[in-house]
Amino acid sequence: MKVAIICPLYNAEKYIKGLHENLLRQKCNFEVNINYVLTESNDSTKSILDEMKVNYQIVKKGQFSHSSTRERMAFKTNEDIIVFISQDVIMKDENWLKNLVNPIIIGECDASFSRQICQNLSIEKYIREKNYPKESRVVSKDDIKSLGLITFFYSDASSAVTASVYKKLNGYDGKDLIINEDMYLAHKLVTNGYKIKYCSDSEVYHSHTFTLKQLFNRYFDTGVFFKQNSVFLEYNGNQSGVNLLKYVLKRSFQELNIKVIINVVPNFASRFIGSYLGERYEKLSLNRRIKYSLNKQYWTKIRGDV
Repeated sequence: MKVAIICPLYNAEKYIKGLHENLLRQKCNFEVNINYVLTESNDSTKSILDEMKVNYQIVKKGQFSHSSTRERMAFKTNEDIIVFISQDVIMKDENWLKNLVNPIIIGECDASFSRQICQNLSIEKYIREKNYPKESRVVSKDDIKSLGLITFFYSDASSAVTASVYKKLNGYDGKDLIINEDMYLAHKLVTNGYKIKYCSDSEVYHSHTFTLKQLFNRYFDTGVFFKQNSVFLEYNGNQSGVNLLKYVLKRSFQELNIKVIINVVPNFASRFIGSYLGERYEKLSLNRRIKYSLNKQYWTKIRGDV
């Protein structure tokens, strides 16, 4: 088995050395090829890559897309399995890659993703706990009725997919998706009869602290994604947002995390309002749309993670 790791980079000078070292120290019994794709940056990422003498490709800033950039790289691979990672993940141990890929190798699933752990004491810590539990699971088309939209929960911050399946399904269909490209792929996988495993023993640290404005913009993007890909609106959400809020409140009171308790209402309000307005993007005034739109409906507020 051969594995291709694809990692988009942007202003990654504080991540790249540690990330590459983490990739090299992985214990595995298969061949690994690391592929970096650098969006033109304002920092010293390029010079660091040159110093490290690793192979990478460059994408012009205006040409980057969360979906199409990954897709172009994936279609160029000749390996059996494609692994997607984000520049800001930190592998917890030397078994991250093996535990992520082995379920695909033994035929347990066709795609997989890692458990993400947040290291700070923000709301994201509890959200990660809820979304990435300690128990692994495998989902298939049979789970859609009971799980609804949760069936397609999948994160390419650390994920793997059988290369032949990815290419057979035509990746992201050449779309320039501004967010949720991983959910888009998961939907294609599951509805076409393939299985996805959440691998709780493949662990990465992935931490963010978002401002209310960043959350609003992020969930506005998510709302637009659902509007433009309305098939997702047909699935039952199973009150996932409400359940998540209850979980965050419960855990923050258990740990007496006063900062989270104070911020939980405005935090979730920003998420809800952003998503609500995003789904109704076409109904906003022209001036409002121009404020949030760029060429091909990219948003002027660039996401914090590449």
